[in-house]
Amino acid sequence: WRMIRRRRDLRFYIVTKRIDRFYTALPEDWGAGYDHVTIACTIENQAMAEYRLPLFLEAPIRHRELVCEPLLERIDVERWLGAWIECVTAGGESGEDARVCDFAWVCSLRAQCVRRGVAFHFKQTGARFLKDGRLEVVPRALQSRWARAVSMEYRPKGE
Repeated sequence: WRMIRRRRDLRFYIVTKRIDRFYTALPEDWGAGYDHVTIACTIENQAMAEYRLPLFLEAPIRHRELVCEPLLERIDVERWLGAWIECVTAGGESGEDARVCDFAWVCSLRAQCVRRGVAFHFKQTGARFLKDGRLEVVPRALQSRWARAVSMEYRPKGE
């Protein structure tokens, strides 16, 4: 924290799936958060969204993002989106035993973001990507490229 506090010329991006432990690690001068620090909360399914997002939105954080990775099912996060969530990132799971990421789930998240005016980023397809009824096994080196190719990025006007 001392280094983060000192380096206000840099942006720090901290990703956690342990938002329930957030308060145990905060520095004394955190207040409402440091302006140059973004905290991203991961959610992989609806159950984790229901558990983690209320905690995440209560926490004293200036810059918040959601990371839906690995995306394991359709997730409805629209009721939590708004000015307090700056971006949602989605991505499939990598690795030999990766579970399927369905493109329809990615499209659903993007649509929720568009309706609420929240930026959306599709990071990677994952190793097993279902699109248009076809399951593709995507090599790790191509997962981000394939995600970019489907043009799912969304930035609200003015960003």
